[in-house]
Amino acid sequence: MAQRESWATRTGFILAAVGSAVGLGNIWRFPYQVGEQGGAGFLFIYLLLIVGIGFPVILVEFVVGRNTERNPVGALKRIGSGAWTKIGWVFVTAGFVILSYYSVVAGWTLRYVLLGLQGNYTADGALDQFLGAASGMDAVVLHAIFMAAVIAIVALGIERGIELSVKLMVPAIIIISVGLAAYAFTLDGATEAYAYYLSPNFSTIASNWTTILPAAAAQAFFTLSLGMGVMITYASYLGEDRNLAEDAGIIAVLDTFIAFTAGLIAFPILFAAGIEPGASGPALIFVSLAAAFAELPLGGLLGAIFFGTVAIAALSSAISIMEVVVSYLIDERGIGRVPATAALGVAMFLVGTPAALDLVFIDLYDGFANSILLMLGGLLLSIFVGWIVPDLALEEISKGIRNVGSLGSTWLWFVRIPVVLALIVLVALNAWDYFGFLTGDFADWLNTNL
Repeated sequence: MAQRESWATRTGFILAAVGSAVGLGNIWRFPYQVGEQGGAGFLFIYLLLIVGIGFPVILVEFVVGRNTERNPVGALKRIGSGAWTKIGWVFVTAGFVILSYYSVVAGWTLRYVLLGLQGNYTADGALDQFLGAASGMDAVVLHAIFMAAVIAIVALGIERGIELSVKLMVPAIIIISVGLAAYAFTLDGATEAYAYYLSPNFSTIASNWTTILPAAAAQAFFTLSLGMGVMITYASYLGEDRNLAEDAGIIAVLDTFIAFTAGLIAFPILFAAGIEPGASGPALIFVSLAAAFAELPLGGLLGAIFFGTVAIAALSSAISIMEVVVSYLIDERGIGRVPATAALGVAMFLVGTPAALDLVFIDLYDGFANSILLMLGGLLLSIFVGWIVPDLALEEISKGIRNVGSLGSTWLWFVRIPVVLALIVLVALNAWDYFGFLTGDFADWLNTNL
């Protein structure tokens, strides 16, 4: 079996975990989810789910990873039995599918950096510009370039590749995001934007909870990199002296701060240009924001900086997702890091290529992996940790924490009942929504194209 690496510093681990979370989930998905779901009501539910489900599930993944020192598949083989040994595959599959299309979307950000530097954003033709950039051979090439960058970093290993890169990327993301938010504060539409973004209407939440709740839960899982094995894998490189609860808290706070800041950037810019936040759906930052940048002084430069930040964030997240699947091949198959990374990168590129050629495959992959697999993995692992191996979980959570007292038991019971029940409901709601997509938009696409 190949020798496992470890984190050189605590800062490296924290930044890698935050970097895994701050990618497209925060800066691409978060603003359009807020826009689609009507603004502050979504933000309110999202923040509740980060605290009530996200933080406890981070700890669930941490205790499994550190105790076993293995990837998700190897971890469940080591401490599980029977059918429980198979649930690690949910995490690995989710990571593989997500990165295959994630790389395509990241490629779009590279195109939009170039468009900004060339001063080519357009207000009237923003949708056509996006459709031209989002599919076709150019999109395939950018998909390949981004995937090659991911392969290069992950092939270098934990310390020389992932840890070194995130120490540069994550601080840059935070600094640039805060600077852009400060600029957005000066725009004419900022007051109306903040009212939209920060003042929830609870009657709207009550009447639309069946759509807001599953969307916010999927966003919380995606933005914290839960259910895809990242936190299990990264924790497997940790020593026993580390306070898992403290690390989980720092990661959740930093990640939520960056997501929140993305909204402080996007919505003032949209309102200043008179653009409806929910108009473009998943293409919001590529259509509506690009159109808004076209109307602003120095908009091309500002847009290039913004999309460059998104590209950096996407890369920091992609290397974490790739590490999950690479660690499986290293731990379980004894394959060297470089050939494992190269082979997986090529496989992910090929699987993602249909998404670079037609946008319908973005929805197909995203709905399956993000809306179902992530929360299904979180649900199954929460049941396993809370009910099957509770003693192991309590012992592991107490390491590195002085006088843990009743906090460990409180966390465990919270995972056992509220978290598990909530995730059952959320998986069911998201599965129903995905079924609607398969029998609706995707069925229509099949009938038209086949």
